[in-house]
Amino acid sequence: MRLQPVILCGGSGTRLWPASREDHPKQLLSLLGGNSLLQSTLHRLDGFGAAEVLPALVVGNERYRFLLDDQLHGSGLARPTLLLEPAGRNTAPALTLAALTASAEGIDPLLLVMPADHVIADEDAFRAAVAKGVAAAERGDFVTFGVVPVSAETGYGYLRRGASYTDLPDAFALEAFVEKPDAATAKMYLEDGSYLWNSGIFLMRASVWLAAIAKLEPAMSEACRSATAALRTDGDFMRVDRDAFLASPANSIDYAVMEHLRVHPELGRATVVPLDARWSDVGAWDSLRAIAEPDADGNVARGDVLLEDCRDSLVLSQSRLVAVLGCRDVIVVETPDAILVADRGHSQGVKKIVETLKAGKREEATTPRKVFRPWGWYDSLEHGPGFQVKRIGVNPGASLSLQMHHRRAEHWVVVRGVGHVTNGDRVFDLHANESTYIPIGTRHRLENLTGDPLEIIEVQTGDYLGEDDIVRFEDRYARD
Repeated sequence: MRLQPVILCGGSGTRLWPASREDHPKQLLSLLGGNSLLQSTLHRLDGFGAAEVLPALVVGNERYRFLLDDQLHGSGLARPTLLLEPAGRNTAPALTLAALTASAEGIDPLLLVMPADHVIADEDAFRAAVAKGVAAAERGDFVTFGVVPVSAETGYGYLRRGASYTDLPDAFALEAFVEKPDAATAKMYLEDGSYLWNSGIFLMRASVWLAAIAKLEPAMSEACRSATAALRTDGDFMRVDRDAFLASPANSIDYAVMEHLRVHPELGRATVVPLDARWSDVGAWDSLRAIAEPDADGNVARGDVLLEDCRDSLVLSQSRLVAVLGCRDVIVVETPDAILVADRGHSQGVKKIVETLKAGKREEATTPRKVFRPWGWYDSLEHGPGFQVKRIGVNPGASLSLQMHHRRAEHWVVVRGVGHVTNGDRVFDLHANESTYIPIGTRHRLENLTGDPLEIIEVQTGDYLGEDDIVRFEDRYARD
């Protein structure tokens, strides 16, 4: 038996704004300290044993390729394969790309399909549930894992399990997928006992999935086969043909295949295995509070936080002291450029805040103050009419592109490390407390040729300071 983990790394997690943004989504965040959600998903595979688990196949959007690559390098595990989607098409095309890639060398592994942005606190229970699902998947079943509910939750979709199988312990026929219920219906589901939360975790043979897609979604099947026929390796990335993939319809695993299996029994059985592993999809701030370890007053606090006479609250601080006095059931999330204060009962409504920000064309909706790039990062410290101040960090051995700007000049001051600078016709090193001025229209580049971090303060001046005022002449990262 070969188990091929497939980690689906899409989604923007807007209900976790302001920590999660479109340009830096929740799967890349370390919400409770330590590893990011993506890295935790990778580490969850450790206990299966190297002999039976293949290196993970991560399917992610090309937009996040450098962020994903950096996190995969930092995971400390066997190097996963990073398969890039040219654009999001939901989970069914992503899984089809993964199935075609995983079976390209004539093997037919079991695909363990996991979202990258979930929390599973009891990893031993998770691995035990997967082991129960393996027997069903090996004989051709489509296995999904239903989370044993601990509350009447209205924010999750549900699965209704049917009769237990006589030939498989702890496995059940999957009777139906059920949409998110209202509060009264959710309470009924909890009391009934045959309803499970839909985890979005699946297990099936690659060939079984591909046969089902060919039958039920022929246009998707053809588009993905054409896209992977031109599969190529580009450094750390595996790329499919863009135009072919964009021809694929968008659909989820549930809607494309799983919900049709009752009327297409020839494709395989729909099977559900209960999962009781302290799971959460971290879909809203209150769900994060529910899985964290609260203090004696029911509070969860991270960062520089001072609580006085508070109960059952979540308070997170990234960049400054946050003091909260006399509050009950509140959520406070501080980031360098935005602060969210919400009643716990309204945490699902954060998405409306993001929609309002987008309607007003506020960049806080999509971009955090600290922005990561393949060469490092920049933090926008201050801006006003005709000027902007950034703190820039360049990783050891990394380089910004050789570039110029039509409408801004730049002043660089090194505060840490040694910068190798190209400024017009001059090439030289800058050390701490040294500076250079780059006039408008001058070709320039900043490199870190050392093994230590480099940080500079950049002061931009001009009548337009947008990030799109960049003309690149050379770029090792092949950006436009």
